[in-house]
Amino acid sequence: MRNDGIVRIYTDGGCAGNQNSENLGGWGAILEFAKAGGSGDGGQTVSKELYGSEANTTNNRMEMTALLEAFRALKKDGQQIQVFSDSGYLMDCFRKKWYVNWQANGWKNAQKKPVENQDLWKELLPFLDRHDIEFFRVKGHVNLNSESVDVMKLYGKFCEWNGGGFSLDEFRYITEKNNRADELANEGIDELR
Repeated sequence: MRNDGIVRIYTDGGCAGNQNSENLGGWGAILEFAKAGGSGDGGQTVSKELYGSEANTTNNRMEMTALLEAFRALKKDGQQIQVFSDSGYLMDCFRKKWYVNWQANGWKNAQKKPVENQDLWKELLPFLDRHDIEFFRVKGHVNLNSESVDVMKLYGKFCEWNGGGFSLDEFRYITEKNNRADELANEGIDELR
């Protein structure tokens, strides 16, 4: 899906044994940049896949790490970026600006307890000033080719979350990329086994 000049980032994180004292975490990210072509070929889309793993972590930390590593992979500042993730935790923080109150309250949440994953939030937030970033929520683990899946219902939910600026074909493409980010996260976990 071409979006000239826009960097699209698709991320996912996962954790096998998330509630256990010993577990395996993995993260995956895809960076995609469409460049306008000068030779009549309509341009090209450049894509880069990243993944990694960490032992004794959490699902939320892996979701955050996927985005952090994608941001770190960017070569220059001032880019227009669209981030797609199935992590409500990650997307709500940025879209609802939870971090503003956290910072104002000395990194305490509404219950006056220390914000979880402060170290990663503090690494992620400077990227908001370095780039023009939009955040979009995706439903994870969806096989749009399954006969039991109501694609139009899922598309409606996607539009409810993100507005109507995406076509059905774009929704399908974004969902495929989210699934690929999930596969990359699982590759990270598999490397720890």
